Amino acid sequence: MINLVWLKTFCTLVDVGHFTKTADLLFMTQSGVSQQIKKLEQQLNTPLLIREGKSFSLTDAGIKLNRQGQNLLQSSAELEKSIKQDNPYAGTVKIASPGSIGLKLYPYMLDIQQQHSQLAIDYKFAPNKNIEQDLAERKIDIGLVTELSKAENIVSQKVAVEPLVLVTSNKVRTITWQQLTKIGFIGHPDGQHHAQLLLSKNYTQFEHINQLEHRGFSNQISLILEPVSRGLGFTVLPLHAANAFSKPQDLKIHSLTHSVDETLYLCQNRHSLKNNRSKFIKKAIINFIG
Repeated sequence: MINLVWLKTFCTLVDVGHFTKTADLLFMTQSGVSQQIKKLEQQLNTPLLIREGKSFSLTDAGIKLNRQGQNLLQSSAELEKSIKQDNPYAGTVKIASPGSIGLKLYPYMLDIQQQHSQLAIDYKFAPNKNIEQDLAERKIDIGLVTELSKAENIVSQKVAVEPLVLVTSNKVRTITWQQLTKIGFIGHPDGQHHAQLLLSKNYTQFEHINQLEHRGFSNQISLILEPVSRGLGFTVLPLHAANAFSKPQDLKIHSLTHSVDETLYLCQNRHSLKNNRSKFIKKAIINFIG
């Protein structure tokens, strides 16, 4: 690998055309400049200069090195600058969340991206377990989950609570346990968890999800309520998801005796570098959903 310090001295000498002036410009001695040029020639095993008294000219190798070396030095300077300059409004931030909160949060993240043209938002909808795994492997910068992680390398912060709701088609005006067993359940990636939380608080008969007839499953958050709206089953979702459905007139959100809130946690890997853009987006998320 070419020593960038020696290369900078060589390219500066070519630009200035004089050993003494190069030494003054780089805060070196003239002999120091000469020594670095000789070391570069030794490293490359080829002469770079044709010395003619106090002046010099370039060999073919010297001409080639100067031309390509200038590009290398510029690239090196730009790389150093990009690393040192931690712009909160530039770069990529990778986020993952369950679909329910994502329906509300993702459009807001796009609003922020439109305000800052150098900022890129990579947003993934995923269940809690996948998000926790991606955080552990540092594949994402920020994760939003509804189950508190027990992993030692993940730090969590409670940022919001979201009501869970039982949803049927609009043809079902009131709901009982007997009706639920007859209607059947439309599943989704967090469906079992949501149903356990809400139904166990409101129906003494409920023990586990297998008591309910399986009537379908969807992992697309925007489509989970489609079979529900058609009367094919009921489901349990966070209120965000229910309110985001494109045909709310076809649904009935039921008020149960005991309300249940789901806690939302913002998580990051404790070993990840906390750059300014991640800090900016984290603060924006907390202000928006908190």
